Amino acid sequence: MKTQNGQSSKSESANASSFVLNRRAFLTSTVAATGVLLARTTRAAGRDWSGKGAVRYPDPDIVVLDPRFAKYKIGNTPIHRLYHSDQMLWAEGTAWNGVGRYLVWSDIPNNRQMRWLDEDGHVSVFRNPAGNSNGNTFDYEGRQLSCEHGNRRVVRYEHNGGVTVLTDKWNGKPLNAPNDIVVHPDGGIWFTDPGYGIMMNYEGHKSELQIKEATYRIDPKTGKMDLVSDEGFKPNGICFSPDYKKLYIADTGGPEPRGIDVWDVVDGTKLLNKRKFCSMEFKGKMGGADGIRADVDGNIWAAAGWAGDGYDGVHIFAPDGQRIGMILLPEICANLCFGGAKRNRLFMAGSQSLYAVYVETQGAHIT
Repeated sequence: MKTQNGQSSKSESANASSFVLNRRAFLTSTVAATGVLLARTTRAAGRDWSGKGAVRYPDPDIVVLDPRFAKYKIGNTPIHRLYHSDQMLWAEGTAWNGVGRYLVWSDIPNNRQMRWLDEDGHVSVFRNPAGNSNGNTFDYEGRQLSCEHGNRRVVRYEHNGGVTVLTDKWNGKPLNAPNDIVVHPDGGIWFTDPGYGIMMNYEGHKSELQIKEATYRIDPKTGKMDLVSDEGFKPNGICFSPDYKKLYIADTGGPEPRGIDVWDVVDGTKLLNKRKFCSMEFKGKMGGADGIRADVDGNIWAAAGWAGDGYDGVHIFAPDGQRIGMILLPEICANLCFGGAKRNRLFMAGSQSLYAVYVETQGAHIT
């Protein structure tokens, strides 16, 4: 309503402001009590994931454990199962290609890579054979990098379709089975080598480890590989902090409680000051973190599993290492990445499925 001079009345303005504030409060679920309610009504295991059933907002499987996570939870968006196949055996290695607007991921036992197209949700086999690839990412020139269990090497797929072997040995001995991989802005390639891919024939070729499990860096100019840390037991998922001053690694071996470790990155090439970032223990359940990613605010999003309903999915940790939220899935989540036009869509590789959900933050890195 307008007054005679054409100005809105103060009461109308106040009502409009109140509506905006109330709607914003709903959409971001800002009350800490919401987390308690959602934790009680979680239904991931029994939920209809076919996409045919309705989801009552806010999605109860996006759980707020700490008020700091409330601003990242969008109240009117659901977790989507984008793809499921009984033929897919172990989904891993999600990576987003911004130019092609597609997501690539590995189906390790089937020795193939899959691709989901953003334009119409089409899914097809992207690469077969794929060396039983696990972790994937893209470098700053848009070339795909992959960690291959079967060939025990790290490769780069060139623009002309060729394949460049970046490394397959350390001190003259074969690598164990490269697992996950990230790229530094200086072009350096960092990857973990825990050896899971040769523990059995299911994800590669069964063999004995000839070197200690470790994390390495490949120099972008010389191609020289350096061991940056062998302090952990089974270095698995890996990611940098938004400013690249810290490196996080999920350790999935050794004594419990398992968790994520963090180091200081020195001169972009070395690691110092290892310490525990977080534990993956939650309410008496001990699972583990696999793939990990950072958002622009420094939170760490960890693919989690091996502890059952109410645990499997994604665990979100604040920069101080406190668990602040969860995204619960009916399957173990092995890897995840941010993607989409605004990098505000979280893609999650479940055991036999691909999931996605919009969040009110953005991935800190290119993939």
